[in-house]
Amino acid sequence: MTSSLERLFTEYAESHRHPTNRLTHKIAIPLIVFHVIAMLDWVRIFTLPSGWTVTLAQPIFLVAAAVWMGWDVKAGVVVTLASLLAFPLGAHTPKAVVVAVALLGWLIQLAGHLVWEKKQPAFMRNLVQALVGPIFFVAVLLGEWPLGAKVGAGRT
Repeated sequence: MTSSLERLFTEYAESHRHPTNRLTHKIAIPLIVFHVIAMLDWVRIFTLPSGWTVTLAQPIFLVAAAVWMGWDVKAGVVVTLASLLAFPLGAHTPKAVVVAVALLGWLIQLAGHLVWEKKQPAFMRNLVQALVGPIFFVAVLLGEWPLGAKVGAGRT
């Protein structure tokens, strides 16, 4: 794990001390990752001569995956593979359901911050934290973030 990721995790954990807020994020973050990828996949950039359509989701996903794996290979691979599932799931999910998932995910996450944490989400201060959330919970799950219990992230 890079020292920059450790700093980002420490900053992230400071906004996620309450156990109920952490629980809401374990539900909301996968929903948010799913809807972001699914919705970005609706935006077609161009079609290759082979017939393959390049969507906005694909280059953004590749950048996110590179960032995650650059921060920590093990957790990065896990979060990348889990996030990849959003492509086929999103392709087969009706758009109205994707929009409902988006609303649900954000409402759950915001409730965690407003009701229990009483702090704004970390990405409101540092937009990079939007990429930190998914890998943070994977790192905690994998036991890669030992300071989690000390600063309030807990173990799952």
